[in-house]
Amino acid sequence: MASPVITPEDVLETLMNDGTIDAIRLKIINQLKANEELKSNTIKMVEQSKVLNTPGAEKQTKRELFDALRQELETPVLEKASRSVWELILDQNGLGKEINATVERVFCQLSGSEPPLFPTLSNVPDPNKEDATPSTSSKKRSFNDMNKEAPVRVEQESANGSLLPENTTASLSPNSGK
Repeated sequence: MASPVITPEDVLETLMNDGTIDAIRLKIINQLKANEELKSNTIKMVEQSKVLNTPGAEKQTKRELFDALRQELETPVLEKASRSVWELILDQNGLGKEINATVERVFCQLSGSEPPLFPTLSNVPDPNKEDATPSTSSKKRSFNDMNKEAPVRVEQESANGSLLPENTTASLSPNSGK
């Protein structure tokens, strides 16, 4: 008899029902509150805001100032907070490691398997070592690592010429039909 298939939804439902999601959310919130860099960036953005530095701002009501500040700064502040949250979630030495272990533990409970399902990092071959057999394991990168690599890739492609494939002609240019 085949064992039932455990879906991601099953694991998520269990994590939601046992309070784990709320506990992780609280840890993320507390770590964001403790993030001094995020605080200082937000303060700097408010201090440099156009709304507060516009002549006549002191004559506006608190409500008007707050609404104008929100309109100006809400998106950039939330983008920085979102980046910080993703860094926390993907951090394999902190909260990300805890999230992975928790999900694996719940999956094992639901499936009746014994943990660990996946090898620990000490068992994974070093991707920097030259080996005769290619590794098929994937490496997770942090948000910052991906951002650092993106400009390098564009610069390398730019150095090689156009970003368009070789068989692409000028027909893609907006002036080609004239």
